[in-house]
Amino acid sequence: MNATRLAIIVVALVAAVGLALFVHNMFGKKGPAPTPVAVAAPAPPMTRVLVARTPIAVGERLAPDNMTWQDWPAATVNAAYITDGAARPQLTGAAAAVNKAKTAVTDIANNGGPKLQTMVGAVAKDPIYAGEPITAAKLIRSGDTNYMAVRLPEGMRAMALPITPESGAGGFINPGDRIDVLSTHSDNQSGAAVMVTDTVLSNALVLAVGGATESAKNSSSGGSATVTIQVPVEDVVAVARARTQSGLTLVLRSYADIGGRTAGPTAGQTVRVFKGGGPAQMVIAQ
Repeated sequence: MNATRLAIIVVALVAAVGLALFVHNMFGKKGPAPTPVAVAAPAPPMTRVLVARTPIAVGERLAPDNMTWQDWPAATVNAAYITDGAARPQLTGAAAAVNKAKTAVTDIANNGGPKLQTMVGAVAKDPIYAGEPITAAKLIRSGDTNYMAVRLPEGMRAMALPITPESGAGGFINPGDRIDVLSTHSDNQSGAAVMVTDTVLSNALVLAVGGATESAKNSSSGGSATVTIQVPVEDVVAVARARTQSGLTLVLRSYADIGGRTAGPTAGQTVRVFKGGGPAQMVIAQ
């Protein structure tokens, strides 16, 4: 083999090796690893739980104004919570806004819905904070044994007074009304047969008539033997004494005249005095 042919072969081999290396580097080199794309986890199912819209104090009644529905993860709902139904998928974006508006309109139209309405009128026996779920353990309803004790405000007492149609405004006194309590008794300071009528209590709230704490439609107190009223603690003794020593008259107040605090007679108050069978005279309480 001559030198020229040998040189050509060597050059060809070098070129082939170089081409092989070039092709290997071009097609065999790995590119950068792809960046993993995070897949968002599905939103947890949600429901709505009945919570306090504002702080609810002991003795305060539940009403649509102090309750509201709040979105709540279904997985964390306690069995004692009050929900508006089954869990549903959590929506996002425009769908969530549309659903929220639709729900708000429905709540307004239905006064919060039937489940919220069933809680109206219940009384809190423990404080319920704003945003806290409302549970039966913190509530008491009319007819429960300790209902009256929970309903009474601080500094007030419940007292039962006898009632007849004649002494109780003809039987038209109902729970929630306001009354004045008058006492008619003999004037022991006078030797004559003098009967005196005093105002024992004014603007007293009627808590119950008989065993009923709520006014039924077209009801009256005509068949009841007692009326339970709310009495300030400082007036309890005076009311008890009048109940024992004299005949009581319960005077129904107009709804237009129920302002002011409940209290006994004050100096300067006018009362009627009946002397024998003569006409009533007006005197000033001392």
